Amino acid sequence: MSLIPNFPHDGVITINRVILKPNFSIDDLQERVAMLCENVKTYHSETGFVGGMVALNTGQISNEGSTVGQAVTSPLKNKEALIITFWSSFEEHEESHKSDTFQPLFEDVLALCENGNEEIAYTMLWSGQAYSATQAEAAKAAKAKYA
Repeated sequence: MSLIPNFPHDGVITINRVILKPNFSIDDLQERVAMLCENVKTYHSETGFVGGMVALNTGQISNEGSTVGQAVTSPLKNKEALIITFWSSFEEHEESHKSDTFQPLFEDVLALCENGNEEIAYTMLWSGQAYSATQAEAAKAAKAKYA
């Protein structure tokens, strides 16, 4: 099962990394990205857009999952966000950016960025959901028996 319903196995994920300029707030980012995302949903849901999400850097760094020292907090806390979109194909994504309704809203988001913009496309290698409690117990039992 996929985490984004109807996301094709050969779909494309694009990621924009936004680092806010000092004179802008998270509220500014949320407002502008909401306008942009609403536009994409409205005009591109029938031409390749499958879904998306925006994630904000909380400042927390996992010392258990990091191998680059024992940092306490990220200096980009509440300043960095990832805009992640899911598309049927890269070509359909590229066409969405050419839209007259998209470009002005995209420029409004770019005006917030101190890092410019680089949007990287990825293909899905794996996605999955957590097991239910019953499935988790069955998985543990199978590992204990066969692993």
